[in-house]
Order: sequence, then structure tokens, then C-alpha cells
Amino acid sequence: MASDSSFDVVSKYDAQEVENAINMAAKEVGQRFDFKGTDSSIRKSGELIEIESSGEERAKAVLDVFQGKLIKRGISLKALDAGEPRLSGKMWKITSSMKSGISQENAKKLAKLIRDEGPKGVKTQIQGDEMRVSSKSRDDLQAVQRLIKEADYDFAVQFTNYR
Repeated sequence: MASDSSFDVVSKYDAQEVENAINMAAKEVGQRFDFKGTDSSIRKSGELIEIESSGEERAKAVLDVFQGKLIKRGISLKALDAGEPRLSGKMWKITSSMKSGISQENAKKLAKLIRDEGPKGVKTQIQGDEMRVSSKSRDDLQAVQRLIKEADYDFAVQFTNYR
């Protein structure tokens, strides 16, 4: 009965949902009246998401449409790494990418937060781009989850493998 309970803290996104959000945003941009004649588009090329438009404000508007679609699909905007608009020939472009995985530096910040403010007896272990949190008490693990959710980091976090 004295076995540890644990969960993993990860930063991942569903690639299929991102693909769906891109397709829905492209469809909306193609149909909306305020985008007519601006040559606005959004598409995925490899790991990058390319946004193009004839004006800087229209390019930002396409990015806003895409962000709205991500939110509707349950993907945190913290996972989106959107670049600044830049002029390329006659077109304004925004290159974005999706971030996944917790960096070593961010994992250390999380471990320090849990160690300093979390319940006693909770252990953390960094495993590549995710972190395992374990304790004898499930209540302590739920308190750690609340603590992590309340701390506002610049990366998205999810909890998996709760046992």
C-alpha cells in the first residue's frame, strides 16, 4: 500500500488539431470580405506556419484568426511561437512555429517551485523534455498540479500518466 503515486508534467500539442486549425483559418481567410483582394493566406510548410498578406495589418489579422482557431481547438497560445511581420518583396510575411517539450531550464524552474512552495515529501525527476512528480499522497500531487497551474510560465503545461 506504500507505493508512490505519480504524474508527468509535459508541454505537448496535438499536431492534428494544429493542422485542423490551419485549415479552418485558411478557409475563413478565403471567405471573409475584409480579406478580399489582399492575397492573404496561411499554410504549413514543414514544421513552420507561413502567413502572407499584402499589408502588415492584414497579416496580423490572419494571425489573430489562426490564434482564435487554436483556442477553439483547445491548444494553448503559449505553444505558438509567432514571429514578427516582415516585408518580403511586396508581401508581408509572418513565420510561426509550435513549441513542444519542457527545456532543462524551465524544468529546473518547475522543480524549484515544487521544492520551495509545494508539500513536503514530493519528489521531482527531470526526464528529457518532461518531468515526473511523485509522492506517497495523491492529495499532495493534486496540490502540486494546482500550484503549477497557478504559476504563470511562458510555456504550456499538461499533466499525463496520473497513477
